[in-house]
Amino acid sequence: MDERGRGPDGPGGSNDAARGEADHTGYWRDVLKLTGALLAIWFAVSFGAGILFREFLDQFSLGGAPLGFWFAQNGSIYVFVGLIFYYCFAMARIERKYRIEG
Repeated sequence: MDERGRGPDGPGGSNDAARGEADHTGYWRDVLKLTGALLAIWFAVSFGAGILFREFLDQFSLGGAPLGFWFAQNGSIYVFVGLIFYYCFAMARIERKYRIEG
């Protein structure tokens, strides 16, 4: 490194490569965390509300249909569409955080 802080590879030297690798690892860690959380929510709504907790939810009704049946037929689809929109906004935020242009 010279007196101006420049290494052989430019202003940051080999630290730029290390920082890029850390950004890459952090980016994928955040993406996998988001994806896992959203899949867990979708599983809980579609399988949990539609199958596991159907008997309990059938005590209530929505639009004249038992709530467990409604979740199995409609609710999981609505939640899935909502999760898609949330995923788009969350990925845009993650990409801004890591300065990824898409």
